[in-house]
Amino acid sequence: MSITGSGGAVDTCWVMSDGKAGMENQCLGLAEAVGAATVVVKRIALKSPWRQTTPYLPVGTSLSLAPGSDRLDPPWPDLLITSGRQAVGLALAIRRKSRGRTFCIHIQTPGVPFSRFDLVVLPRHDGKAGRSIVQTRGALHRVTPERLRDAAARFAPGLAHLPRPRVAVLIGGSNGVYHLTPTVMGDVADKLARLAREQGVGLMVTPSRRTGADNEAILRARLAGLPAEVWDGQGENPYFAYLGLADAVVATCDSVSMISEAASTGKPVYVIELEGGSPKFRRFHEMLYADGVARPFTGALEQWHYTPLEDTEVVAAEVRRRMAARNGSIQGGA
Repeated sequence: MSITGSGGAVDTCWVMSDGKAGMENQCLGLAEAVGAATVVVKRIALKSPWRQTTPYLPVGTSLSLAPGSDRLDPPWPDLLITSGRQAVGLALAIRRKSRGRTFCIHIQTPGVPFSRFDLVVLPRHDGKAGRSIVQTRGALHRVTPERLRDAAARFAPGLAHLPRPRVAVLIGGSNGVYHLTPTVMGDVADKLARLAREQGVGLMVTPSRRTGADNEAILRARLAGLPAEVWDGQGENPYFAYLGLADAVVATCDSVSMISEAASTGKPVYVIELEGGSPKFRRFHEMLYADGVARPFTGALEQWHYTPLEDTEVVAAEVRRRMAARNGSIQGGA
């Protein structure tokens, strides 16, 4: 699979993960921000025993791949961006085979010494630091002002009936640490309905696969007859358009990526707290609250200003700087 663009100092970039959207989108966002001329998406899966073993175990780029994986053959890319445990050994193998000419970046903890990558991208709330690490406040993503404007222009006619202020409501769901229960969903839906009914707020709501049918049914029932659009999962996802058209954003706390994307817009971000959690998630939310980026959702709307999260652009600039320094060193030693 390939995505071709134009411009940029990097000719070829591979984005490699197991294909999960949260991983792949972070890699794609960085590749696009770096300005690679050609971006090729590699979706991989390891077969046994490599799938079950530690990333320290040497991995071959062909022998270890499960059927259905994309092929990993030379010519090797100028830049390789990976995320997820299954991609770690493969990335290190490509780095060896390219004799170090492929600049290798891993997003999130790789499970091997960080120095084995040219760069490791970690959120500040992980509490790690080092020469090979670049820290971010949130997750990398593909949200840009241009993408939001384009999506907003396409969807604006169909949402013209919604009054202002308009609120984008991003509903995630249960995961390994959080639980979106019907009780919480009902409480949130009631608060949203009150905003629409009493303050004339227009609601643009997008549930996710993790929201669950029961929770989505509660949401739709409580918002019925109000100025609210709830995406039904058909056709183009209006996620970017909702962010572009919104005056404020309300998002569940279960996704660092979703809140990071909302916080890149500079618009007020309200966080819906769910049952459960983890120390890492709490550190992330508390950092955003302390920095004045986000506030807990209580059912009231306020206005405030903050410096938007620009992690993707900051990391991309660091990648370009390090690649230029590395390439200059290689040429100087040739």
